[in-house]
Order: sequence, then C-alpha cells, then structure tokens
Amino acid sequence: AILSREALENLWDIAGSYSNLEYDLSAGRRGSRYAPVVELLCRLTGAESALVVNNNAAAVFLALQTLAQGREVIVSRGQLIEIGGSFRIPDIMRSSGAILREVGTTNKTHPSDYRAAINEQTALLLKVHTSNYRIVGFTEEVSLEELVRIGQEYQIPVMEDLGSGNFLDFSRYGLTPEPTVQEVVQTGVDVVTFSGDKLLGGPQAGIIVGKKVYIDQIRTNPLNRALRIDKMTIAALEATLRLYLEEETVVQKNPTLRMLTMSLSEIHKRAEQLRQRLVEVKGPEESIEICDDSSQVGGGAMPLQVLPTRVVAISSSRYSAGELEEKFRAHTPPVIGRIQHDRFLLDVRTIQEEEVDEVVDAFRSI
Repeated sequence: AILSREALENLWDIAGSYSNLEYDLSAGRRGSRYAPVVELLCRLTGAESALVVNNNAAAVFLALQTLAQGREVIVSRGQLIEIGGSFRIPDIMRSSGAILREVGTTNKTHPSDYRAAINEQTALLLKVHTSNYRIVGFTEEVSLEELVRIGQEYQIPVMEDLGSGNFLDFSRYGLTPEPTVQEVVQTGVDVVTFSGDKLLGGPQAGIIVGKKVYIDQIRTNPLNRALRIDKMTIAALEATLRLYLEEETVVQKNPTLRMLTMSLSEIHKRAEQLRQRLVEVKGPEESIEICDDSSQVGGGAMPLQVLPTRVVAISSSRYSAGELEEKFRAHTPPVIGRIQHDRFLLDVRTIQEEEVDEVVDAFRSI
C-alpha cells in the first residue's frame, strides 16, 4: 500500500534520529517495543491485547504453532484458501506443527460438522475469511458467532484469519462490505489475524488481536523474536493507525482509502487534467481520449467489487499498444497501465496528483 504522508513523516523522524524503542520514558527502564501500536489497536478494535509481526502469514503461523502444535485444528473445507505467492492454509498449518482436520464440503458446512469433529485432540476452531474469492449459489457456512458459541460450549478457543484487515464500514461509501476487525472482536472470538497493509493502507505487517490470555501465550513464543517488526515498521504503522481515530480524516489522508472512495466526478476531473497535459506534448501519431472503464480493488479483497472509473486511453500509429506499454514500463520510474482494444490505458483513480508530472515525462520520452 502507498503510505500516508503522516506515516512517511513519522518514519523519517524515527529512522533519522534516536528513538525510545523498548525504552519506557515514564519509568526510565526497558519497555515494550509494541506499546504504541498495541494501545492504538486495542482502542480501535476493542480487543484486550495485540501483537504485531512482519506479515499476516507469520501471524497465522505463530498463532497456530503456539495454540495448536501437535494437536488438531478444525476448519471448513471451503476455507482452505490459497492467496498470491502460493500461501496455502494447509501448508502453513502443516509447517506450524498443527494437524488439519477438515469438515464439511466445499460449498456447505454446518454446525453439526464441527461438533462431530471435536475430540480430546482438538486445540482450535479456525475460520478463514475468503477475502480473495467467493463461493456462490447452493452454499452455507457457519457464522463466526455460531462458531464462537460452539467453542465456548466445548471450551475450545476460536481464531479467525481475516486476511486483509479493515476498520471501516465500506457500505457507507457504496462498496461491498468487508467484515471489520472490531465487528469480529465483538463476537467474542479469541484470536484474530490480519494484514497491516492492503485495505488498511499501512506498512507490511501481520497483526494479531484478541483475548489477553492467548495473545500473551503467542507473545512468549521464541519464534516471535524472529518474526518481529523493526522500528521503521512500528513508526509507519503507528501513524497509519492514529489516522483511523477519525474516520473523515483517514478517508482523506490514507491513499488506499482515498482511491477506493473517490467519486466518479473527481476521477473525471483528474482524467481531463491528465489528458490536457498529455495533449500538450503529443505528436501527430498519438491519439488521447478519456473512456469509461472499471477498477478492481485487488490486495486480496472485495473480489466481486467493480468500481466505475475513467481512464486515459493512448493509441499510436507508430507503436502498438504492447510497445507503448513496454516503453512506459521501461521509464524511470516505471508507469504501469493495461492494454485494451489496442490502446494503452491509464486508470487515473490510481495516479496521485504528485505523480502526474512523471506520467507526462514518460509520455514525452516515447
């Protein structure tokens, strides 16, 4: 994710000078490196405690190894996901030492499936949010609320991997709603894992929130030190989280959220400005126009969401669309677009105001 200006400024301040990392200024002795972000995460999510590692795969791995090594973890067959980079839940579980116990079918899992699978070797009930795909049609899944009730009935902890974390109700902005971390915590779930980047718009990080008794166990796992984040990630994450204390502020200042919630009229205005700049430097061989198109969210989130947008379409009698794409990509810095109907398209939703000059320079160099 593109970091906010506030995150970059905080990162610069921390990286370029001494910091109080692992030093408690009020007590004058060693403290926790996670204290600033833990306080914010608990405040934002309502969780009892929190921990941050270097990515969400590490968060899932660490939680599974701590809570279920050598014992069974029950998960619906329809939630055995794979995301980019060949991250597969069964592989992570196997590597952690936990034993996978699949229940239900690909399209249907019932509460009775979980109850039938529980035995003395059951360590954890796991729910995985299918953030990058959807199963539709003749389907049924057990809600997190129901899974928590089953866990409480059998005194077995429940964990949910949200994948791409989120603190906002996106339906308020006309987008497909994604479960928010605070909604998940309110169900009484014991452990929740999610990413600090992607929809959250912060630095790469794996965030674990939940009941203090389980977070404390995960924190004391020796592997936690191997997976911990450095002071620069802490600085960027702290500033990112602080913006979320005011929703109106974060929507405007967090680049990811700003791009997702941008109005079509604002996008069209930006497209017209870019088109005018490109027309000023184009040759007689190039054609530049504004077209309707659609954006995808990406980042393993909202797989069915299509966002109407405006693109600047460039075509040339000298170069094919593929050659244009290659020339833009070879520029420093690279400009990445897509090809459609032998035209090179630039989605202005994803072009920041300060990047327009670079796009124009790339076009001028062709």
